[in-house]
Amino acid sequence: MHAYHPEPNQIQDFITRCLKEDIDTGDVTTLACIDPLSRSTGKLLVKDVGIIAGLELVEAIFKHVDPAVELEWFNKDGDAVHEGDIAFHVQCSTHALLQAERLVLNSMQRMSGIATLTNRFLFEVEDLPVKLLDTRKTTPGIRFLEKWAVEMGGGHNYRFGLYDWFMIKDNHITACGTVSDAIERVAAYQKAKGIALNVTVEVKNLMELFEVLDTGNVTRIMFDNFELPLLKEGVRLVNKRFETEASGGVHLGSVRKIALTGVDYISIGALTHSAQALDMSLKIID
Repeated sequence: MHAYHPEPNQIQDFITRCLKEDIDTGDVTTLACIDPLSRSTGKLLVKDVGIIAGLELVEAIFKHVDPAVELEWFNKDGDAVHEGDIAFHVQCSTHALLQAERLVLNSMQRMSGIATLTNRFLFEVEDLPVKLLDTRKTTPGIRFLEKWAVEMGGGHNYRFGLYDWFMIKDNHITACGTVSDAIERVAAYQKAKGIALNVTVEVKNLMELFEVLDTGNVTRIMFDNFELPLLKEGVRLVNKRFETEASGGVHLGSVRKIALTGVDYISIGALTHSAQALDMSLKIID
């Protein structure tokens, strides 16, 4: 079971918006060619190797276009799949099947690509006590789908937006004046508003790290683009007083080396901004 799950109304809003974008005043080709009473069976064919994601969303899409749909599942979200696998059979109105086809494929291919890339990163560090995090580097409007897919691939979600976690970054520090100024202002704001959110502070060198260690009042220290020897020294200096995180240009060839420095978390923008879609097709078979 995956930790993150979007709200049903979030899923329905997404489906409604996407179908409106695609169908608008009508699927003219289907209206011209297909008997409105026709029903068909289709199959989802996997044409690549990876982790499948988006099947729960697919069920919601088909039930939206045809409440009488019948689905037969051969996989579940998070399963490893191979070329030639059939993920599911669907039996429903032919009009509904053709109208939903592209939304189903676009969503599943994108989500499965993210889940697959996340799983590949996870494979590199699976024996180490580190958690891999996504970021806000997501496609506008579908962040919830992409973060859902990261979870399905075995990763962990970081903040969902600017509203649920304080993250003091270099621009905040520059605008405030110093690292300690920014931290103290966040602490004062939380107290004034009666809130208690987690606080991450980004540091770009050991001088800023020492300033954070002197100031306190944070949850996590994020080492941004640190060379490995400095990152290892930074983790040693923190000495578990705060959570530690590494970020900046993490790729499959570097993630294990970073994890071996002892950081608690590694945030990876590539999970969502650089994932390649997993190839698949949805074909009518009867």
